[in-house]
Amino acid sequence: MVRVSGLASGMDIDQIVSDLMKAERMPIDKMKKQKQTLEWQRDDYRSMNLLLSEFNNLAFNMTLQSSYSSKTVSSSDETKVKAGATSSAGNASYTLSNVTMATAAQNISNGNISEGTIDPAKSLWEQKNLLGSAWSGKEVKQPDITISDDTKTAKLSKGAIFEGSLPSSIQVKNGESSQEFNIKTTGDPTLIGENDVFVNMNTGEMTFGSTLTNGSTVQGFTYKQNVLQFSITTYDSSGKATGDNADGSMSFEFDGSASLNTVLTQLSNSKVGISAFYDEGTDKVVFTRKDTGDLSKAGGAGGQKMVFSGAFLTNFLKLDTQKETGGTDAKFTLNGLETTRKSNTFTTGGVTYTLQNNFTGDVRVNVSNDTQKVFDTIKDFVNKYNELIEKINGKITEERDRNYQPLTDEEREKLTDKQAEQWDEKAKSGLLKGDSILSSGLNQMRSNWYASVSGVSGAFSQLTDIGISTSANYSDRGKLVIEGDGTKLKEAIEKDPQSVMDLFMKSGSTTSEKGIVRRLRDTITQTVSKVEQRAGRSTWTSEQFLLGRNLKSVNSQITSFESRLTQVEDRYYRQFTAMEKAIQNANAQSAQLSQYFS
Repeated sequence: MVRVSGLASGMDIDQIVSDLMKAERMPIDKMKKQKQTLEWQRDDYRSMNLLLSEFNNLAFNMTLQSSYSSKTVSSSDETKVKAGATSSAGNASYTLSNVTMATAAQNISNGNISEGTIDPAKSLWEQKNLLGSAWSGKEVKQPDITISDDTKTAKLSKGAIFEGSLPSSIQVKNGESSQEFNIKTTGDPTLIGENDVFVNMNTGEMTFGSTLTNGSTVQGFTYKQNVLQFSITTYDSSGKATGDNADGSMSFEFDGSASLNTVLTQLSNSKVGISAFYDEGTDKVVFTRKDTGDLSKAGGAGGQKMVFSGAFLTNFLKLDTQKETGGTDAKFTLNGLETTRKSNTFTTGGVTYTLQNNFTGDVRVNVSNDTQKVFDTIKDFVNKYNELIEKINGKITEERDRNYQPLTDEEREKLTDKQAEQWDEKAKSGLLKGDSILSSGLNQMRSNWYASVSGVSGAFSQLTDIGISTSANYSDRGKLVIEGDGTKLKEAIEKDPQSVMDLFMKSGSTTSEKGIVRRLRDTITQTVSKVEQRAGRSTWTSEQFLLGRNLKSVNSQITSFESRLTQVEDRYYRQFTAMEKAIQNANAQSAQLSQYFS
């Protein structure tokens, strides 16, 4: 639509229409403020649900027996025995005596492996002469090599080439033509003939006597590479071999680029269960089982713990299975019972013992209830509950200042960022004031705490029995307080921990039979569900919750009204355009009449 400015009338048509539209836009501004309020209210509800859900997760931990059955363990001499206990351990005293710790099997090179000449960080192929017969040949199927640029060099996929395994010549094809190059492995590579190719046996680098053109193909062939191949057999605590091979061994293979340090590190990181290292001072390697105990073949107690196969291990590293030492079970007497274990750390009766030294005397281990830890757990739960209701109460009692409505875009532009932020803060206040869902939830949670628990086995059936009551300060709005310095609660935990546990986590078919925490979780679940019906979740569609449906309705009204405003604005411009044309016609007639009188 062509819009005419006020040339004829001298009026600012755009400004006049803009001012007229401000009045027309007042209803839509009200709708947008309503939309913003609904969105803020939705977000406030969801933040309350997040608080409730987080507390519910904490409450779940309070339904676990371990929260009330923590144990404290003391050892009369921790330099000899350390101990810990699970909640299932009984309160008792244990005596360990005549302790001989478990040892790990170990095998050390039976003599120097290189007279101190090996460099453990250098590739083994560079020091191949030290290894002698440890090398073995592994077949390599070299694929075709495509030449991408004119060149005289190419490289085989593997180096450390096994002596005598290369063919006598190599074929190079270029389209329909073919050229044969005779392989040379000794002499000066710069002095070869144009039909020769020099192969570096260490690296696999190939130098051709004539240039290979782009697109040529070096035909593949088969050769052998020098590798180190060996296997190790170890056993688990049941005497079963741990390897993947049919005989229970584990195979290893390394090419010549690996260093001695690399080989030993990879062995140590494998599941063979051995820690290996090379000592430069003695020029020997040390293999040690990671697990202690007599870990030998089933039915062969006292036998070999590590079995080696392969010249690299037996000839070069000089590991002799017959020279193995250690690998014995721990032996001790526990409350008069002589027994053994594979490891120096073992668990019996819910108590975990860790042997520190050999000794012949007695060490006493005492297990008792950890009253302080249970007290701290309950105290922390009470504090978290108080924080929860303080935040929810803060929302449902917050006053609504109706003088502060959400800002329109035009209103926001007139304010600084700080002013707009302060305005929004006031406009958001009190959106959940007096909310019936949250208020009802808080009231029900208070009832959950104070109602007696029926059917408890011990002396405590309600919260006040263990020294927890409601704050006398009305402004605290139902917060809980632990009486005094917590002495009564600690005494209750010490006197009858089972009854304290039942009070909080007892199961039941009715609300009165359920422990406090289970009641709270039921109430929270119901409250969260009701809030979700009103405010939904971030993953829900608008149709699934009340505020979402309201927002959808407001958005629809806004869209319809904006379409109407466009029509109104067009109408105003049409009217002013008609006025402009009428004034132009009148001016033209007036000019014509003036000519007759001049």
